[in-house]
Amino acid sequence: MASPPPGQQTEQPHLVSLVLQSKKALQHGQQLCSKANSLSNASAQCSLDVLTLDAKVKWITEAVLEQLKLAANVAKSIEYKRAQLDKQVKAWDIVRSKRTEALDNILESLGAQLVPPGFHQSSSGSSLFGSQHSIDGKNGNALFNAQQSPSATVRDNPFDRHGKNADRTKWKTLRDFVDESAIENVLDTLESDRTRLDDIMASTYDYPETLSAAISSIRESLPSSSNVPSIEDILNAQQQPSELMARHLSSLTSHYEQMADALKESEAGEIFGEEDLQDMNRDTEELPSIMAELEEQVLSIEDTHQQLVTANTAAQERLTTQSITLDNLDELGEIMSDMLQKQQDVENDCQELLDGLQERLLIVEDLHHRFIQYQTSFKKLLVEIGRRRQYKEAVEKVVEGMVLELRAMTEEERQVREDFNAEHGRHIPEDICLCIENPPTRWDVVPREGDVRESLPEVESDLLAQAKEKLAVVDVSSAGTESV
Repeated sequence: MASPPPGQQTEQPHLVSLVLQSKKALQHGQQLCSKANSLSNASAQCSLDVLTLDAKVKWITEAVLEQLKLAANVAKSIEYKRAQLDKQVKAWDIVRSKRTEALDNILESLGAQLVPPGFHQSSSGSSLFGSQHSIDGKNGNALFNAQQSPSATVRDNPFDRHGKNADRTKWKTLRDFVDESAIENVLDTLESDRTRLDDIMASTYDYPETLSAAISSIRESLPSSSNVPSIEDILNAQQQPSELMARHLSSLTSHYEQMADALKESEAGEIFGEEDLQDMNRDTEELPSIMAELEEQVLSIEDTHQQLVTANTAAQERLTTQSITLDNLDELGEIMSDMLQKQQDVENDCQELLDGLQERLLIVEDLHHRFIQYQTSFKKLLVEIGRRRQYKEAVEKVVEGMVLELRAMTEEERQVREDFNAEHGRHIPEDICLCIENPPTRWDVVPREGDVRESLPEVESDLLAQAKEKLAVVDVSSAGTESV
């Protein structure tokens, strides 16, 4: 600034106006900041009240939630135990399905296996392969019909009275020699126990869902943490406007002091240049926007204070509603105790039934294995009869050949002896070597004393071929299993 010419003293009245505007703005800003400070102090006290009430509500809520966690664990425990039982039952069902299907398949296979008529006749008290283990291990013939046995003729029947062209539709099958009523009794008992298992398990099916619904109802009645605003966030939300207002008040104070100093300098004769005056005018023109921002920040602090007041009222109301929740929690505890006892009883009963069902599955599996052995042994019986027939025919052929050879040798020897006697006999005294006149001994091949000629039932070639083919498949499968 330089000493102005006398004509420039006219700028002083304008400068006074700027000082007055700055002072008015500073006073208004001080009032707004004082109001904001009062609101902040009141908010701090209200925050303490809200925190105290909220702490009480939270303490009760947390205690209830801890109990609800225990209740949820009980519900999960019941559900887990039920899931384990369901898992065991489903696993048992899968095994049962496989074993009963295997049993059905072998029975169907037995029903397709024809038994030549020469293999069976009426014979009381006989079974297919002699002693057989029964279902209960006591009666050896329980699974086989004692009225008919395809092995009886093999032992007793000396003749095959059925021709090769007999009507096969009238032939018996291996299944005809199985006591199906004994099998039905096993399967019926199995199904009956399985139905009992479902009935027992159904008695606690709704326990987890019932407990979960009760827990959810109590949990929903608890005050949500979102109902209580964050005190820290509210106070922090007040902090930023307060700091901004403090900076604006500092700016207003600094601006007023600068304008007051400029007025004093002007009164002392200092003349300001055009650029200085423009800066002062620009700063003064910004005062309304600063004041508007101060008022906006005060409103912001008022809003946050009102949130605290509302939170304080809500906390009071939540505290008065906790007693109902505690009563519901006590009732839930009694319900859980009854459910746990009932579930334990169900588990014990189910486990006992499952053990019995498992034993019955072993019986079904044993039936399957025994019928497989039954079928396999019968196929081997067919092959064995075929082998014995080959042996019998081979032996008979050897015997027949021996008989023919012996007869030929005897005839040849007789002729040689006759020729010898004709030529030399008349020259030898009769009392010398009397045996020279004897004919050769005639021989025959007969069964050993006490034995009879073996009689075998007829096995047609196609049945024998089928038996050999299926036994070969079984042998290949068994070899593969052993190698694995």
